[in-house]
Amino acid sequence: MNSETTSTIKKLLETSKKIVIVGHRNPDGDALGSSLGLYFFLKHLGHHVSVVMPNEFPDFLKWMPGSDAVLIYEKEIEKTTAVINEATVIFVLDFNSLGRVGDLKKPLEESEADFIMIDHHQQPDEFAVATYSDTNMSSTAEMVYHCIAALDGTETITADIATNLYAGIMTDTGSFRFPSTSAETHRVIANLIDKGANNALIHQNIFDTNSPDRMRLLGVALKNLHILPEYNTAYITLSQEELDANNFKKGDTEGFVNYALSVEGVVFAIIFIENKQDSIIKMSLRSKGDFSVNEFSRAHYHGGGHTNAAGGRSSHSLNNTITEFISILPDYKNALTRNDS
Repeated sequence: MNSETTSTIKKLLETSKKIVIVGHRNPDGDALGSSLGLYFFLKHLGHHVSVVMPNEFPDFLKWMPGSDAVLIYEKEIEKTTAVINEATVIFVLDFNSLGRVGDLKKPLEESEADFIMIDHHQQPDEFAVATYSDTNMSSTAEMVYHCIAALDGTETITADIATNLYAGIMTDTGSFRFPSTSAETHRVIANLIDKGANNALIHQNIFDTNSPDRMRLLGVALKNLHILPEYNTAYITLSQEELDANNFKKGDTEGFVNYALSVEGVVFAIIFIENKQDSIIKMSLRSKGDFSVNEFSRAHYHGGGHTNAAGGRSSHSLNNTITEFISILPDYKNALTRNDS
């Protein structure tokens, strides 16, 4: 975090403020972990702090310290809107466009608070008075750690802060295996363990609490795995009927796309998930090497993210979306097969 951004944030926080921390719609481990880590730090500084998420987060994250205090906008619209209206500072974490918060966008746009952005996604919008943006960072949770350090707060990191930041980093790095995991990431992780993060327990709480329904749904997903060797591509489909038959709950498909990416020779993987309630097909895209799923999703699926991890959506039917996807691949054949021998 550069000196100008640090100075601006320090000045905004030098007196007690009403602060709101906002994560993106469909919050994941990084959105929640970074938000709750910052929440405890700002409370320690004497601020009045609320954490707001646009909609519900998965059950496997509900053990995280402070998660019971999170306001869910879709459930408590009036209360959440009032909290935002009263805020003098709003931190936006793990997203860089107000289009990522769904219906929460309107009260945020109407707020007169000073916005502070901390995010690692590409192409940030310019709406904050202070922006800490670094696409090379592993996660927003790691960035929050560096923000705390820049504000001379490392010694104030408690076990609750450490636990939340560790969880955010771990989930967004795929348990530290993605290319964005740097030597500095590991140094941060070591410091968080020293501060009280129980790494084995955190991993167990997130990855080893699968319901029988989720495991059955994974079986369906793997059965629906399709490989297109001529494009080094694999995709998975899940229909609404298949989701309903396995009692789908938010977060159940988290990480499924990585199974497609793990197939030998595959450099591009995508999962298509039907959501009839919203009349869309949700997508998670992953890649290896320099094939940018961020650019692919921005070009075709109203989404974006990182070079190797992105999201998107389609308003077509599941079958038509898949047909369209396959029809697009020839345009990317050279990029997808350039390293073939």
